[in-house]
Amino acid sequence: MSNRTRADVLLIAGFCAFLFFYGAGSFGLIGADEPRYAQVAREMLDRHDWITPTLGGHAWLEKPPLYYWQAMLAYSVLGVDDFAARVPSAVDATLLVVAVYLFFRRFRRGVEVDAALITASCAGVIGYARAASMDMALTAAFGIGMLSWWAWRESESEAGRETEKRIYLASFYLCMALGMLAKGPIAPFLAGIVILLFAAVAREWRALAKTLWLPGIVLFCVIALPWYVAVQLRNPQFFREFFLLHNLARFSSNLYHHPEPFWYFLPVTALALLPWVVFGATALVSVARAWWKERTTGEADLEMQFNMFAACWLAVPVVFFSLSRSKLPGYILPAVPAGAVLLADYLRREMNEGSVSGWLAVLHALVAAAPMVPALLIAYVVTEHRLPAGRPMLTALAVAFVLCAGIALTLVSRSGLKYLRFVTLIPVVLAVAFVLRFGVKPLDQSLSARPLALELANVETQRLPLAVYGVGRELEYGLAFYRNQAIARYEAGNVPADEHLVIAPSDWQIANDRILAGRHVTLLGHDAAQNVDYYWVGAAGAKN
Repeated sequence: MSNRTRADVLLIAGFCAFLFFYGAGSFGLIGADEPRYAQVAREMLDRHDWITPTLGGHAWLEKPPLYYWQAMLAYSVLGVDDFAARVPSAVDATLLVVAVYLFFRRFRRGVEVDAALITASCAGVIGYARAASMDMALTAAFGIGMLSWWAWRESESEAGRETEKRIYLASFYLCMALGMLAKGPIAPFLAGIVILLFAAVAREWRALAKTLWLPGIVLFCVIALPWYVAVQLRNPQFFREFFLLHNLARFSSNLYHHPEPFWYFLPVTALALLPWVVFGATALVSVARAWWKERTTGEADLEMQFNMFAACWLAVPVVFFSLSRSKLPGYILPAVPAGAVLLADYLRREMNEGSVSGWLAVLHALVAAAPMVPALLIAYVVTEHRLPAGRPMLTALAVAFVLCAGIALTLVSRSGLKYLRFVTLIPVVLAVAFVLRFGVKPLDQSLSARPLALELANVETQRLPLAVYGVGRELEYGLAFYRNQAIARYEAGNVPADEHLVIAPSDWQIANDRILAGRHVTLLGHDAAQNVDYYWVGAAGAKN
């Protein structure tokens, strides 16, 4: 390994360690999905069952098992906690960054480090690399698969290297199989649309035909299908729940109550590409112009075709999921690496231009420095759902202004474009550092069930059943993970007959609620951050 390569490896490893792993367990699991998926993996590990996901002892067939398998391995090595639950996503993000680096090192030398660090520093990648969910597993598998396909496509133009070509195409099919295990048929489906669109735009139908490689199809089936067959045999309801409800119905209806306007994913994609969205849009416009010019003058060369392919990769997930009746931000995460790849190749072509136009430099500087404000004021944003006035706001704006000015002045200098990566990564690192410094406690107390679970453990003399009433799924699933027990819900008619604890909103009129008529109830405490009370409820029929 040369000194240059060693330096590249250390730099990329350092950024991945800080952006993805550092402080990943400093605050508890957030939302409904993180604790739910983490608990499913724990139950599978406890039962030594690698086939049927369960939650609360019941089959939970919404998602395929790749994240669960990864979390089970992490739990086995690190123990069951928040950090271990998030490690799979951090590892997947790191693998994606490494794949981008290796791809550019082989096919687009000169900006391989830029490409890797641009990918690593996109807001969407950082956010989902720190989340216990399936989105990063799908994104990594899909992204590496797309790069593998293009590596095969570009190798096709070179004489010889037959073994290398087969390895690239086999890697594509392997990654599509892993994507199928990460989040279902969406991975091979999107890949097919991307390749089909590229073939149509570039008029490269031979590449489409050659992609249908029998050994690759066999490899895909051998890796992806056994779990689907096994889980269907054990759970006859799997096909209906997974394919019909959680894939087709989720796309075609608002069954799961996530309605958003058609244009929803345009701003979401822009936010996911922060702080690179300005130059990413510039790169996309450059490709569109070049494609239009090539369209009228003749066939595009291989380099132009690569940019057309990356543009198709970026556009397809955004357009496809914009058609969905149910929309969540993580849906378009597979498009984010395409934006990073497109921008890195644009920098490779334009690096010799040196400086950047003034308006572009200022706009990029504003976008790159803007996240510093909410990062510095994260405690206000989380607890009060607003930005404060007065001195804290002025301080944050001053820091952002200094960074903005420094970035803009650097970019308009003679060699500004060469420093784009360096000056843009500064606010990224600072923003993550400030969130970890100032946001850990408010995030933990306001958005995670971990502090409440600790409070309950402190007031109990013995482990009791736990119920909830009138609280969100986030708190219900969070308590299920941190207490490792099934949670009863009063609204569903699941009122434990034995003595138990119950969590309810602070405005619950317990004395007038007939659900607990005739039962002894004692208020144990109040959680101000979550605005809930917790009670001890005596056994039904017990004498007061």
